[in-house]
Amino acid sequence: MTEWFEEWFGEEYLQLYPHRDDADADRIVALIQRTVPWRAGWRVLDVACGAGRHARALELAGARCIGLDLSASLLRRARHATHAPLIRADMRRIPVRPLSMDLTVNLFTSFGYFESDAEHQAALSQMVQTVRPGGWFALDYLNASTVRASLAEPVPPTPMSNEGASARRLSEDGRFVCKTISIPDGRRFSERVRLFDAGDLEAMLAASGVKVRRRFGDYDGAPLAAGAPRVVLLGRVE
Repeated sequence: MTEWFEEWFGEEYLQLYPHRDDADADRIVALIQRTVPWRAGWRVLDVACGAGRHARALELAGARCIGLDLSASLLRRARHATHAPLIRADMRRIPVRPLSMDLTVNLFTSFGYFESDAEHQAALSQMVQTVRPGGWFALDYLNASTVRASLAEPVPPTPMSNEGASARRLSEDGRFVCKTISIPDGRRFSERVRLFDAGDLEAMLAASGVKVRRRFGDYDGAPLAAGAPRVVLLGRVE
């Protein structure tokens, strides 16, 4: 059976989100640079690189970057944004040599898409296995508590670019935030992202061999606190 993310991150996604904010990509890459012992020439793997905005920022920071994504449409767009080699693959089966990266990143909530937590743990382990001992891993995720608070009351549909609209809700079991996207030709797409709390993410990273060293609540380096928009975790691979 085709999974939702295999259908959604295609041409329709690009039309409704014609650009993502390059400034945000620059901010989180700058935060990573300030936090880890960054060196020009580091080998960096961008897992779920999408249209390449983070790979572009990593390259500008001096990294030797590789981008990986499952969406052929987004990878085609990424070719215009970055010079990085690009790989089409599922993050649950990463065809990159183990222990070959100085840093691997998974940014902008490009995780949490699967049905079972065992699949999520397997995907994180696949990412971490690409990093050399003493290297670093960065995970940028939504803040589940902030999302739950925002959905405590009914939320009206949100207009999108090119006349699309989206509506968000919690799944019946409270484990996922679900978004329904309606596009002008009548088709509808669904997103579903697992609501992992920061503690859950840290435990999963620890199980994969990552000791989290720094925790942030936004791309400018604010503390991870109640109401923060993001959970940004940077850890060292043991």
